[in-house]
Amino acid sequence: MSTGPETIVVSSSVNWRRNLYVVWFGCFLTGAAFSLVMPFLPLYVEQLGITDHQALNLWSGLVFSITFLFSALASPFWGGLADRRGRKLMLLRSALGMAIVMVLIGMAQNVWQLLFLRALLGLLGGFVPNANALIATQVPRGRSGWALGTLSTGAVSGALLGPVIGGLLADHYGLRMVFFITASVLFLCFVLTLYAVKEDFTPVPKKDVMNARQVFASLQKPRLVLGLFVTTLIIQVATGSIAPILTLYVRELSGATNNLAFISGFIASVPGVAALISAPRLGRLGDRIGPERILIAMLIFSILVLLPMSLVQNPWQLAVLRFLLGAADGALLPAVQALLLYNSSNQVAGRIFSYNQAFRDIGNVSGPLLGSVVAAGWGFRAVFLATAIVVSCNAVYSYWFLARRRVKATKAD
Repeated sequence: MSTGPETIVVSSSVNWRRNLYVVWFGCFLTGAAFSLVMPFLPLYVEQLGITDHQALNLWSGLVFSITFLFSALASPFWGGLADRRGRKLMLLRSALGMAIVMVLIGMAQNVWQLLFLRALLGLLGGFVPNANALIATQVPRGRSGWALGTLSTGAVSGALLGPVIGGLLADHYGLRMVFFITASVLFLCFVLTLYAVKEDFTPVPKKDVMNARQVFASLQKPRLVLGLFVTTLIIQVATGSIAPILTLYVRELSGATNNLAFISGFIASVPGVAALISAPRLGRLGDRIGPERILIAMLIFSILVLLPMSLVQNPWQLAVLRFLLGAADGALLPAVQALLLYNSSNQVAGRIFSYNQAFRDIGNVSGPLLGSVVAAGWGFRAVFLATAIVVSCNAVYSYWFLARRRVKATKAD
């Protein structure tokens, strides 16, 4: 896809490779910090006084999802500030803000305080999208697929290790102490970013900053960028729709078993392992053949993997298919980010990536909701079919706006 050399301006006064490795570690720490508390968040809600079974389920869902909801609301604001003040400042703001909130969560006395603080956590978050924006505006265009694919493995690997470590810490030190440990990890991320990340950025006066309408007017292909936002949402819907029913589906497949938690945990984690393996490799391939081809191919591959998930007869068949789905997911988001980079300027990159994060957060909220509604009405196996239909619609749309236009551009040249 040709966008013209004027759309990408790479900073030459910073070492983008060093920044990539530093913010990768920051994303790893952030991913680990967030997932440390995930295994026992419902237990913490219970500890704060919610003991009724139905109320516990409701409050656990609210406490979990409200962070993504408020992150979606705040992302455009932080993106605009990043375009004015720089991406490094947003990384520092996010890491330090989340560290302070985690300390306060560990001191919460009732579930309403917990809900408010989880909302505040969403408002102050944004380390990963700002890390993506920082690297995207520094890396040479021909290396963007590999760089963004590599960066995506940081948060994934942290999220994989976090639940295991969080469970062990909670067993040994108690639930509240894990929040204080998480705050320490986030503060380490703040210090690391402060001293090791370099950015050559000239602040932009507020009067010169574009509003949202001007941002989209500055894009060569605004409809294409909006389509990429929708693709991000659907990727997260496809990932999250399975989450609420995974353990119950595994129990249905395995029958009476004494190690349901272990089997479910293993099947839940294998997509992340696959993404770690596939993201840098497919990102590098995207640099050679075009990220739009990788995006469309992996959407089609996801459909072919989702459909047989509704037909599996045992948990290990599901595990293999989940691994393959994770390999596709590892390439999808970096491909979208590379295409956003190709179709926007550095002046608006912060907001474009923040808008994309907002759509991702909406997908994080709506995906589990879709899975729960479909499972309640038509059973577990229907969730995979419904998800495949949603991804199919997006694959057709992506082909129409990406591959088809690439062919037209090639003929025009």
